[in-house]
Amino acid sequence: MSHDHDVVLRPTPAQTEAALAPPPGRNGGDLVAETLQGLGATTVFGLPGQHALGVFDALRRSSLTYVGLRVENNAGFAADAYGRITGEVAPLLLSTGPGALMSLAALQEAAAASAPVLAIASQIPAAGLGGGRHGYLHELRDQPAAARSIVKSVHTARTASQIPSAIAAAWESALTAPHGPVWVEIPQDVLLAETLLPQVTAVDATPEELVPRPELTAVAAHLLAGAERPAIIAGGGVVRSDASGKLRALAERISAPVVTTFGGKGAFPWEHPLSLQSWLEDRHITDFLEDADVLLVVGSGLGELSSNYHTFAPRGRVIQIEADAGKLESNHAGIGIHADARIALSALLETVDRRPDPAAPDRVRTVLARVRERIGAQERTLEQGILDSVRRALPDDSPSFWDMTILAYWAWSAFDPRRPNTMHSAQGAGGLGYGFPAAIGAAAADPTRPVLAVSGDGGAMYSIAELATAKQYGAPVTWLIVDDGGYGILREYMTDAFGETTGTELTGPDFVALAHSFGVPAVRTSPGNLEADLARALAEPGPSVVVLPALLRMFAPTHL
Repeated sequence: MSHDHDVVLRPTPAQTEAALAPPPGRNGGDLVAETLQGLGATTVFGLPGQHALGVFDALRRSSLTYVGLRVENNAGFAADAYGRITGEVAPLLLSTGPGALMSLAALQEAAAASAPVLAIASQIPAAGLGGGRHGYLHELRDQPAAARSIVKSVHTARTASQIPSAIAAAWESALTAPHGPVWVEIPQDVLLAETLLPQVTAVDATPEELVPRPELTAVAAHLLAGAERPAIIAGGGVVRSDASGKLRALAERISAPVVTTFGGKGAFPWEHPLSLQSWLEDRHITDFLEDADVLLVVGSGLGELSSNYHTFAPRGRVIQIEADAGKLESNHAGIGIHADARIALSALLETVDRRPDPAAPDRVRTVLARVRERIGAQERTLEQGILDSVRRALPDDSPSFWDMTILAYWAWSAFDPRRPNTMHSAQGAGGLGYGFPAAIGAAAADPTRPVLAVSGDGGAMYSIAELATAKQYGAPVTWLIVDDGGYGILREYMTDAFGETTGTELTGPDFVALAHSFGVPAVRTSPGNLEADLARALAEPGPSVVVLPALLRMFAPTHL
């Protein structure tokens, strides 16, 4: 048997010399920091805790930039946004027990949105792992079990020498399509124990590419080229895989109208002649997609929101490109292509025949006019005007992060992102409190441009402590808080369902005075002054708050 392909890794003389004389005073935490640096990490998020102090002590001796938030869930949201914006792994440092558990809602959102977050949690001392109850502070009966239903993979390092391999394996898992959160845990004593192991240098954790099977792309190309009424639904997988350019090229080649899901906002140019925009909760769009004889779904599982609350019933052939094998044909039968969106679109572009259709833009204009007519008849001029003001005030290349609030629900359908990967929300898992801490994470990824966060007053209270974080780091984040005195969307849901509300009305703070108490500039605005106040806040360095007292209403969805 030939072994010519075997790789022999010989250290250089300098590497050997350095390995034989590691610097003194290192512990297991240093191995964590060194491994992260060797993998290419530059920024880590988190919150210190008693069992995790070995890692935090090691940060002093590393080149890693630490961004510390005030609540672990918010630190997870910040890491999620960093991963979305950069496409790189975002390390999240957590303590044992309560600290670890506090991150899980954020990791659920990262899983739903395919954000590569690497959670590194401490554990009780190694002797206590594996069952039993030893009475340690923060001890859980089975900490990894708490994460296992959420993250892609769980890795435990029980000795110092296992740390680099565990982190590298998790890193590779996080970046393997579909991207997602992963979990590593290391016992307190392993992090604190002095180590004589050599410094970790370059670490290889290159994920394998998820390539489509050629017979499937051949059939898909044949169907699309021969279609009479093709259409495309573009989901978050297009954004995550940086495939927007290839999506546009394919749509133009086969003259296929494109609708983007709420998670896929920005995947296709909003004002393109083939753009159906994002009106997924409109029956006119649903009818249009159902009428397609070949429907290409890229990077979406066609879940509840993307299927107009599961009322969507396609009549033509469905081709689904999806990196998550569990989502293939999970809601609609068709040709399931298990692949990274970018690679699969490249394969289609190489094989699909050109299909000109001069009438396609007219069909798009007609259905969008029907959508506008329906929305216009509801006289939601206040909501549309506020959304327009936000769009005019926000620079085209600035990212925005939207909490679960009525204005965000409008934005899912009606907001023009103008650039790929610039509009993000928590619509994957739907947890409150996402917008502001996520915006802080985006600012850490790129502090050269302002970032917008949008929350309601209810969601704002989930992350109000992070005003201190934004002030501490000088994050260029402007936080728009729409204050309607309660959980506005739940107020609507309960009123529609039961005729009255319970638990939706909130006593809130004076958000302007509260921001000032953190040393953060703030202003109370009105719908008429919003554009100017928001533009002024975004133009100033550092954090700022703009409070808009307003009672917004949702547009009426049409499922039938």
